Amino acid sequence: MPKNAVPEELEATMLALLEERGPGRTIGPADVAQAIGGNQPEGWGPLMQPVRKVAVRLMKEGRIVILRKGRPVDPDDFRGTYRLGLPSEAET
Repeated sequence: MPKNAVPEELEATMLALLEERGPGRTIGPADVAQAIGGNQPEGWGPLMQPVRKVAVRLMKEGRIVILRKGRPVDPDDFRGTYRLGLPSEAET
């Protein structure tokens, strides 16, 4: 894992990308990993699990939403492709 890819860096990058995208829009976990690790798979690939762990923590804190097929998931039990978004007014 790149030296600067500590959870705080992943969190800051994730939240910045979500704020940039805006309410009602989502990003993929690979967007976060690539923002830190670059476009080469050997750079961003190892960051995917750490990105997921940070996303789960932030969802439990109510700061983001993890979506699968457009619906919020249980942060402790989801599989497959997922997206990240900011919580809507109703979810906060």
